Amino acid sequence: MTSWIEEVTGTTVVHADRQAGGGRKEAWFVDVADTDGVISELFLRWDQSDPAVTGDPWTVRREAAVYRALRETPIPVAHFVAMHPTAQAMLATRVHGKNWFSHIKDPVEQLAVARDFIGHLAQLHRLDVRSLDLPEWDLAASVPNMVRAQLDEMDALVAFRGGEREPLLELSMRWLRANVPEYDGRAVVVQGDTGPGNFMYADGRVTAIVDWELAHPGDPMDDLAWVGLRSVQEPFTDLRDRFREYAELGGHPVDLDRIRYYRVLAEAKILVMSHGVSLRPSPESAGDGSDIGARLIFGQLHRRLCAEVLADVMGFDLPTVDLPPEPDEAMRDVLFDVVLSQLRDVITPRITDSYAAQRTKGLARVLKYLAQASRLGPVFEQQELDDLADLLGARLPTVASGRAALGNAIRARQVAEVDALGVIYRQLLRDNELLRSASGVLADRHYTAAC
Repeated sequence: MTSWIEEVTGTTVVHADRQAGGGRKEAWFVDVADTDGVISELFLRWDQSDPAVTGDPWTVRREAAVYRALRETPIPVAHFVAMHPTAQAMLATRVHGKNWFSHIKDPVEQLAVARDFIGHLAQLHRLDVRSLDLPEWDLAASVPNMVRAQLDEMDALVAFRGGEREPLLELSMRWLRANVPEYDGRAVVVQGDTGPGNFMYADGRVTAIVDWELAHPGDPMDDLAWVGLRSVQEPFTDLRDRFREYAELGGHPVDLDRIRYYRVLAEAKILVMSHGVSLRPSPESAGDGSDIGARLIFGQLHRRLCAEVLADVMGFDLPTVDLPPEPDEAMRDVLFDVVLSQLRDVITPRITDSYAAQRTKGLARVLKYLAQASRLGPVFEQQELDDLADLLGARLPTVASGRAALGNAIRARQVAEVDALGVIYRQLLRDNELLRSASGVLADRHYTAAC
């Protein structure tokens, strides 16, 4: 990779530092020097997995095409430099700024940045998508057929990876297929995964919008749904005000019903991305450096949110669950507490590398989850088996076999969808408790009425 960077830039790599975040798509700061010793700051986006093995259609190569297409537009994006001829690696200029919206403490600055982003989103949706150099996009299709193409792509990924869809994904995809909005407006550039956390900011304004691998042509309300999704993870001022400003700034009329459809689609897409990807790594992949802690808490968050938004569009009141009291202190395994305190008080304060610090935080989340699972897991398993037996009419020996039987019953239309969703949500509420300590405030986050 170093040799390629030096070849395409005509410079010498003098420093490379992997950054926290990015998941499987690694983020690297790369400094290069020309023959006069002048330093240039570049950014490397690199996915070392093979799309031929993962089946992932949302590749760095697809993302690079969007960066190239947008470089002559007013949309603030990093300047595209090069795409590796064979690897999933893109080189771009480095944009300065911060990306965590929650780090802004001044309400005046929060509002300024949020308004600036919404203005850029409205501007993105005003672009004539047909004028952009994106030959892989089918721009002759109607917007509803573009949505169906998204669903086809999601189904294809699940089929490629094999295995049955989990019950929640089965319910979601069935509803999405049956309820595609009949929108007859023009298609726009939809960033996908847009909102707080996926743009850079400095001095009260947006310096760059980042992460374009989910971009596609489609309905502008698709992007507003993603803004709502990302605002659950990282609150983003008042969405009612932001959506009103979006329309006033030249965006499209806001349609809350279509937004409700697309937030189901967004949450289902997140489930599809994790299909066939185990949270319990194999011995071969255990050292791949992935943030298992983040995958645990965000996987749980979006499964719960998916059930909640699906219940909303189905008009179904979600159930609650009776949680058992915490086990007696004598049953606590103090080794979990010892290890967690050492990570917090001894190791973390001595870490200066941001990537290592993030992974340490992720490992602490895993330990918090394992501590709760050891205390409450057996009780929750029996409760779930009881729920499954009530719905399916037979008691299964394990939770895994019960969930598989539930999925088969949904596919065969042997159970009512709302009854199945109720059982699934009760399971998600129990999982929420196992991950409550690790998730922090995310354990109680929900969509707002505005989206």
